[in-house]
Amino acid sequence: MSKFFHWLFNPYTEGYSSIALIRLFAGLTFVGEGILKFIFPSMGVMRFTLLGFPLPELTAYSIGLLEIVGGICLLLGLFNNLFALLFAGEMIVAFLTTKITMYLGTSPLPLPPVPPQTGFWAVVHESRDDYTLFFSMIFLMIVGPGKLALDAFFFKKH
Repeated sequence: MSKFFHWLFNPYTEGYSSIALIRLFAGLTFVGEGILKFIFPSMGVMRFTLLGFPLPELTAYSIGLLEIVGGICLLLGLFNNLFALLFAGEMIVAFLTTKITMYLGTSPLPLPPVPPQTGFWAVVHESRDDYTLFFSMIFLMIVGPGKLALDAFFFKKH
């Protein structure tokens, strides 16, 4: 367990500076999605209500706050492994709670505005963000936040 916590809070920081581009993409995406959960009920409370989450208001605002704070931390390269792990898990939950019912045609959420609306190709199209963010988080957990990260500054190997 101590190795896990060491990895979680002491990421490898000797990677390329260009890793910051992945952090920029993912961080901005998560910050934007987090803000949307507070501004538009259809993206937050109503969505979690339709999906059957317990305490949908608390869930929506907690996830929104996590996405804003974690997204900012990704942008800064701070606590890279912690937030990459949390966000990879979030993407798995997002996929499982929204794409299986879309595939089956039983989704409680509004269908996409144009075909394909259900089935395999609808899931392929609608899950592109989930896959991209999931694999970006896996990438960041493997290679670390790079040299242009606050983690590199705070956790320098002396």
